[in-house]
Amino acid sequence: MNTNINPLKSTLCIIFALITLTSCNNTSTEKTVTSEAKKNVNQDIPVYDFNEFEPLIYTKSDKTYLVNFWAMWCAPCVKELPYIEEFAVKYPDVEVILVSLDFPKDIETKLKPFLKKKNITQKVVLLDDADANAWIDKIDPNWSGAIPFTIMFNKNKRLFYERSFENLEDLENQIKKLN
Repeated sequence: MNTNINPLKSTLCIIFALITLTSCNNTSTEKTVTSEAKKNVNQDIPVYDFNEFEPLIYTKSDKTYLVNFWAMWCAPCVKELPYIEEFAVKYPDVEVILVSLDFPKDIETKLKPFLKKKNITQKVVLLDDADANAWIDKIDPNWSGAIPFTIMFNKNKRLFYERSFENLEDLENQIKKLN
């Protein structure tokens, strides 16, 4: 009889046991995992040109969207981000997309640290398309190009805001106009 234990087999048994034990935890752990996953949402920030980005601003579903164009260097944008974050937490059925107009080269060194410092957990994408005159008009011909700029929409209606939101109530009042 061979009494040598295979180290790989032992390791796999231990891992299996740990997985089994941790999967029996209560729901408070699940909330922690969910909130940890939420904190890691911006680990990979996709960079789009306008053609890749454009499908994100249209829907045929019943879902409501809030798409906010912003940049780290824009003081009014930064000021309203906590309100948008608070709104997204309070209304999880609304899809929130934060469209950064910062430079792609700054994603790792500036944008991700900024999002972490400001506790921004909503989905961030970066729009990198030099032909702003073309894509701004495609989004809204009345948009001057100034940020912050927000689109609220569902399959029936689109609202455009070339201004910052002053608080959570301001956002709530505007999104109600979609109904």
